[in-house]
Amino acid sequence: MKRFAIGVAAAAVALGLAAPAAADPDTAFTNELNTYGIYGQKDYNAWIGKISCKRIATGVDADAFEAAQFVHAQLEKDTTTDQAWKFLAAGLRTYCPDKLPILDQAR
Repeated sequence: MKRFAIGVAAAAVALGLAAPAAADPDTAFTNELNTYGIYGQKDYNAWIGKISCKRIATGVDADAFEAAQFVHAQLEKDTTTDQAWKFLAAGLRTYCPDKLPILDQAR
């Protein structure tokens, strides 16, 4: 009985310390943007990423160039074109990976 109680306690501790099954995509997106020197409000940046996906899906942005231009216009004035493209790529990877081929078409 004592071994059973120890086993149950060990299992409870292991479950309590286990990492969540799925990380918050908005946090992961923010962390990736930070590696590119892109900062700002987490929710706002996530909105830009998600709305970019919707604009591509609905044809508002016909190609990656238009999507990157939209993203660039939403970011701070000192954001570079390279950062806008990195933002777009990160957004597609995070929120709509099925739209990633639009980047290949831009090459």
